[in-house]
This record gives sequence, C-alpha cells and structure tokens, in this order.
Amino acid sequence: MINSTSSEEVITFSRECKATMIPSGTIGKIIEGEHGIITQSLGGSYTVAVNGNLYRIEGEDADAIGKEQIVEKQKESHNGRNVDERAIWDAMRTCYDPEIPVNIVDLGLIYSCDFSLIDGDETLVDVAMTLTAPGCGMGPILQQEVEQKLLGIPGVSEVKVVLVWDPPWSQGMMSEAARLQLGLL
Repeated sequence: MINSTSSEEVITFSRECKATMIPSGTIGKIIEGEHGIITQSLGGSYTVAVNGNLYRIEGEDADAIGKEQIVEKQKESHNGRNVDERAIWDAMRTCYDPEIPVNIVDLGLIYSCDFSLIDGDETLVDVAMTLTAPGCGMGPILQQEVEQKLLGIPGVSEVKVVLVWDPPWSQGMMSEAARLQLGLL
C-alpha cells in the first residue's frame, strides 16, 4: 500500500467510533483503547490500519484518533450567482481513494461533470465516475462524499453521482502528476 506520508503515526482510539472497512465498505465500530496506525490523511478523512485491516475514519470522528474534528461547513447563499465550475472540480479534488494518496480527479475516476439550471438560478450537477476496481465496496462511500462536497458549493441545489464501468478504468486515465506521484513515470 502507498502511504501519504513518509512516517506512519501510531494512535490509540480515545472513544468508540464508526469505521468503514476498506475495501469492502462494511460499516462497523472500533472500540475505545484499540491501537492503530494512520496510513493516509487526505480529503478530510483518515485511513487507519487496525489489527491487519484498513478502515476509513471520517473527519467528524477525528477526535477519536487524537485529531481535530472536521465539521461540515454550512452552505453560503449564492445570491443568484452562477456556480463556479472551478469550485466544483476543486471540491472533487478533495475526495481520495482511501488506499491511494491521489485525488479522484487526478486518478481519472471522474468521466464527466455536467451542469444544468433548475428553478431559475439553482444548479444540478451530474457526475459520472468510476472506481479503480468494479468490486470495490468503497464505491457508495466515495459517491456519497462527492455528492456531499458538491452540495456545499453555493448555487448547487442538487447533485447526481452515478457509478459507471464503461470504459473500464486503467492507469492510463491518471494525470501525469498522479502517475509521477505514484512512481509510475
């Protein structure tokens, strides 16, 4: 597995918290006092190795591993402004595969992102995305993360994120920067 930092941080859970097993996507809990290692800390969530398994810990539970709790920001009013397309792409760049320290845009997982006006000045964002492997149980979690982050952008009133499998994802879809970061160039 590739780590986002050169040194891994050993932690002890200060309280019971919700955890999503990687790659199955199974939701469970890690008990207070359990020890683990943070292997990745990107996009507001943490990948933690506990007893030989990987788990995703959301930012709202960061305090359980000794980190600052990340609270969702309230969406600001946009006062009739158009949605900033760059803000959409920047928001998606804060979503990470929990096993790969590269954002989903640079991994090439976003196949399309379309905008349409609804109700006069509100925007619907349609996203077609894929996963690095079709059987990955983290798909619904990444899908929901993209949706939540896009709904936080002023002017976005609705988001539809659809997982697609055609064409199948390959390493050739990654940006040059992503391939360089992962040592594939």
